[in-house]
This record gives sequence, structure tokens and C-alpha cells, in this order.
Amino acid sequence: MTKIRNQKAINSFGKKVKQLRKAKGFSQYNLADESNIDRSQVIAIEKGELNITISTIYAIAGALDVNPKDLLD
Repeated sequence: MTKIRNQKAINSFGKKVKQLRKAKGFSQYNLADESNIDRSQVIAIEKGELNITISTIYAIAGALDVNPKDLLD
């Protein structure tokens, strides 16, 4: 596995996504469907295993009805 830069930030992002997803009552399937990304990608994001693109951040934020910056705080 390739080492990801700033693993702490990626882990934090994943935890925030999971927290907001659960607060909205979404399953991983729901979030994947609403954000038009694969469920396996949602799992990897929440585990901090994937360094995602800005467009994916916006897709997740839109699905969760939050500002993208709220995922990064």
C-alpha cells in the first residue's frame, strides 16, 4: 500500500463523513447513491484509506446537505 500524505487529515475527514452520514440517518448505500460514488469508495473514505478529489468532497457534501468546508473542519 502506498503511503498517503497527511494521513491524520484523511482519517479526520473520514470520521467526519461517517459522523454526518449517521446523523442524517444514511447508510453507506444511501450516501453512495446520493453522491453518485461507489459504496466501496464510501467505506474506504470512512476508514481513512482513500485520498479523494475535490469533486468527491463536493459530491459527499451535497448528498449530506452540508457545506464542503464542514467536512474539513
